[in-house]
Amino acid sequence: MTPPERPRVAEVARLLRAAGAVGEVRTLPDSARTAAAAAAQLGVDVGAIANSLVFDVDGNPLLVLTSGAHRVDEAGVAGLLGVPCIARATPEFVRRHTGQAIGGVAPIGHPEPIGTLVDVELARHAQVWAAAGHPHTVFPTTYDELLALTGGTPAEVGPGPAAAPAAAETGAR
Repeated sequence: MTPPERPRVAEVARLLRAAGAVGEVRTLPDSARTAAAAAAQLGVDVGAIANSLVFDVDGNPLLVLTSGAHRVDEAGVAGLLGVPCIARATPEFVRRHTGQAIGGVAPIGHPEPIGTLVDVELARHAQVWAAAGHPHTVFPTTYDELLALTGGTPAEVGPGPAAAPAAAETGAR
């Protein structure tokens, strides 16, 4: 693949190489702003898409990498974090804290570390796909590699009873 032309995508690719990740950034022909759109273009199950969702937790960003097969249980995640509520971030909030636009937020490459929860549902897939800094770019990875890349905490973030986060702190990165 030729080097990515977009600075954020190039930074994500550089960080992946520096971390020893084996997957390479792939440019898709069409925008993949949704998990369904990404899955359709890649020919994979929508559950294998790591949806990057940013939430506003009392003015601080929280990145939730969730399986594209379900929605985030916001009340359950708030309970896991011990806060009254979390709110879906505005596009401006997302760009300010990640440097990337909604629909292309990568799990890495942000101006400052962001506390991250990684959906345990993603572990069901041998390979998962995550955004690479732009709505037309993705990269293949694994659940364990996502945890390592982000310093994230495994968590049940979808509907149903939520389990407590693992020992790693959600703010660590």
